[in-house]
Amino acid sequence: ILATGSYVYYLYWNMKETANKVTDKEQWKGSEKRSLNADLSKGDPVSILLMGVDQRESDAGRSDSLMMITLNPKTKSMVMFSIPRDSRTEIVGRGTIEKINHAYAYGGVKMQIQTVENFLNGVPIDYYVQVNMESFKEIVDAIGGVTVNNKIAFTSGKYDFPVGQVVLNGEKALSFTRMRKNDPRGDFGRTERQRLVVSAIIDQGAKAFNITKLTEVLKVIGNNVKTNLSFDEMDLLLSNYKDCRLNTQTFEVK
Repeated sequence: ILATGSYVYYLYWNMKETANKVTDKEQWKGSEKRSLNADLSKGDPVSILLMGVDQRESDAGRSDSLMMITLNPKTKSMVMFSIPRDSRTEIVGRGTIEKINHAYAYGGVKMQIQTVENFLNGVPIDYYVQVNMESFKEIVDAIGGVTVNNKIAFTSGKYDFPVGQVVLNGEKALSFTRMRKNDPRGDFGRTERQRLVVSAIIDQGAKAFNITKLTEVLKVIGNNVKTNLSFDEMDLLLSNYKDCRLNTQTFEVK
């Protein structure tokens, strides 16, 4: 009993340390579009901007993928939609009309979020999660892979993806989500596949992990994710918002 209790405490401490490592509230302290911040303990609806960032040593990188996720535990619903990276809009803080993903290169997380809020006519963004796209495959591998329903048959890199249920490891998932040139819908098809994989990750993440998987996930997250969610806020999301995935709607902004 003592050994089990000690190990549980170790895991709890490890999770808290990882959360502290990835938490960066200075980049985004909450939307000015709200008079009061959303209260996770009361189950207020919240919105999260997921940014897949293509970072390079030579520059700040760009937000290669932009995805909004809104959660409403009262209706047990999750809405997920993609914003094409080539969408032309005003870059808040510069006053120029450019591709929306340029905002990250100019002003990091804050400018990117403010630009997305403006692009969505004032929809508030409560939280952000920034993921290094190159680590995407490590995250998928850490949770044991995902299964998605593929709508079109295609080849990307060294992999063939048939129509129907497809099991993806990390490397396949990265290839699956990056293909767009051979898709008749172009970037819209690519973002749809990104949503499929993210939905699968969320679904898998809501299930109980064994100890080995949990340790591996924490290691990957700690090295490749930044967010303004604190440990306590993550805990509230997991406990109060996990049923939102049961009623999911996805689409893309056109």
